[in-house]
Formats: sequence, structure tokens, C-alpha cells
Amino acid sequence: MQQAKFVGYYRVSTQRQGVSGLGIEAQQAAVLNYLRGRGELVGAFVEVESGRKGGKRRPELVKALAECKRSRAALVVGKLDRLSRDVRFFLETLDDAGVDIRFAEFPDISPKTDEGRMILIGMANFAEFEGRRIGTRVKAALAAAKARGVKLGTTGPANLSQNIQERQATANAFANKLLGLVAGFKARGLSQRAMVVELNQVGVAAPRGGAWSLVQVQRMLRRVREADQLPA
Repeated sequence: MQQAKFVGYYRVSTQRQGVSGLGIEAQQAAVLNYLRGRGELVGAFVEVESGRKGGKRRPELVKALAECKRSRAALVVGKLDRLSRDVRFFLETLDDAGVDIRFAEFPDISPKTDEGRMILIGMANFAEFEGRRIGTRVKAALAAAKARGVKLGTTGPANLSQNIQERQATANAFANKLLGLVAGFKARGLSQRAMVVELNQVGVAAPRGGAWSLVQVQRMLRRVREADQLPA
């Protein structure tokens, strides 16, 4: 019996989260848990964007849906609100994507059934409500801070410099430990996506723990090349 195919889609809402990896590991873990006994992951796409934006501002989602059609796979999203916190966009994607879409946090709910669709629409409404509430609280907090005389928009680069340097040093040290492994990958001619699969299969944890993503492998390879001048 042929195994079902899935394409993972992960999204973080700010550039800072995208760079640091915050949130990605939890989504990856949810997807991998969903896949157990259901099928194999044949692709993964990571989106870094902010706010409730349309599909034209979601290039990785467009690519993920195209890959689903090409490989005849279903799209699997770790959390429903990672697809969107905008009900209109959520429904447009669900109805117009042309592929089966599943949500790892609701493993037994299919949008293809009447009951499943009703439940998912209800959860999408709640996600939009939650997103708007967060926005309202942030605006209120900023207004209160401004009233107290706090200068907004000045994060102080000097204050962040030490933290950034420490994170870079940790990332470089981690990459150095993988020099031999990466050299072996290169010698075997593995693609970056194949490296993701192999790292996860052999149980090598990603920099922040959990499974590897394509973005993490690309960052690791860049650091390895800088450390040891390996060829691209």
C-alpha cells in the first residue's frame, strides 16, 4: 500500500521570530507527530511574515500548495492560526487551494466533511478574535507607555549587541561540531532537502532541539562554509 504524502507549512509572524527560530520547532513537532502512521513528509516550507495579509504576500504558502499539486500530497499545518487568523483568507485558501489541507492540532478533523468544516470555521473565527484582541492589547499598552513619556521605536542597538554576539557564537560552535558530518553529505552529493531528512532520521537534534527544517539546514551550511571554507 502506497504511503500518503504530505507537505508541511510553517509560519512565524515576525522577522525576529523567523531569525531566532521561535515557534518553528513547536510547529514541526506537531506535524511530525501527526505524520506518525499517516504518511511521509515530502516537502516543507517556512513563511516569515507579519499581520493578516493575503495570499500574494505569502510566497511560501503559494510554493507549498504548488508542491502539493505536483507531488499529489496534502498540506499539513501545525496550528490552524498558522495558516491564517483572517477568516476570509482561511476560507478562500480552504476552498480555492485545490488540495487537501489538514491541521496537526486537529488530527481527526477533515475539512472535506460537513462536520469537520463547521468545526474548523468555528476555530478560525476564534483565531481571528484572539488575533484582534492581541492587537487591541498591544495598542493600549503602547498608548499607555507613550502617555508616561516612553520613547517608542528606539530599541537601543547597543543594548542588543551583546545578546546578538552571544547567539552568533553559540550558533557557530554548533556548526563547527557538524563539520565532519556535512563533509560526508557533500561527498555523497546530498541535496539540502535530503540533508534535512537524514539529520532527522539519524536523530541529530536541531540547534534549538527538535527536528530540522530546510531553513535551519541552510543556515547551518552557511556557518559551516564560513568556518571551514567548504564549497557551496
